[in-house]
Amino acid sequence: MPGRSYVAVIDDDESICRALCRLLQSAGLSPIAYRSAEDFLDDRMRVPFDCLVVDVQLEGMSGVELNRRLAACQIRTPVIYITAHDDPKVREDALSTGAVAFFSKTDPGAEIIAAIRAAVSANHATEVRWPVNAK
Repeated sequence: MPGRSYVAVIDDDESICRALCRLLQSAGLSPIAYRSAEDFLDDRMRVPFDCLVVDVQLEGMSGVELNRRLAACQIRTPVIYITAHDDPKVREDALSTGAVAFFSKTDPGAEIIAAIRAAVSANHATEVRWPVNAK
């Protein structure tokens, strides 16, 4: 749909997924939640995403591993990490994957939305979109 900005929210904490999706909807964005990296990759009906908001520490494949896999497939959709365990080593490792931002789950929603909006705008400017059939 023209004019809609789709954001994938990938987090294994159901309450965080709901809260992030409500925050994104209130900001005029269209979120789609996934409970794991594997669920995200297995979704054959997914829309072209403008940004991915990914928990660093997921059950199964980690958010960092997911981003590395996407990069290996030449998928350049902007990734923003969010975590409940903000550790300097984890932050450094996550940002080394080319993520555009890194947030703690306790950071202000306005800051997270601002980073997502900037990532979506940059993505639209470069016309890089998540391929519908990529895995």
